[in-house]
Amino acid sequence: VQLQASGGGLVQAGGSLRLSCAVSGRTFSNYVMGWFRQAPGKEREFVATITRRGSSTYYADSVRGRFTISRDNAKNTVSLQMNSLKTEDTAVYYCAASVVAGLPLTVDEYGYWGQGTLVTVSS
Repeated sequence: VQLQASGGGLVQAGGSLRLSCAVSGRTFSNYVMGWFRQAPGKEREFVATITRRGSSTYYADSVRGRFTISRDNAKNTVSLQMNSLKTEDTAVYYCAASVVAGLPLTVDEYGYWGQGTLVTVSS
């Protein structure tokens, strides 16, 4: 399966961005989808995940209430709406796909990764 993330850019603190990830190659609805991020000098960290049919989601504490993950199984896309952005949200954001049941939260549980899209939040 191939993943292509887009939508990153430069935004001021308090602003919004919407990331998208297009998935191809396999049946999209077979995969749990997630977003991760990696800031300079830091490890990649979990941001959000959504189940195969979109019925359940889970967020990192740092983004809960500000970010929303969604998916469109007809269009093979997963999105991350980011509101009230903070400077500490600056990172490369990655979409990922997992065959693990439930709501996988760790990097190792995701077998497929996109190339990443850079989000920079200025003060």
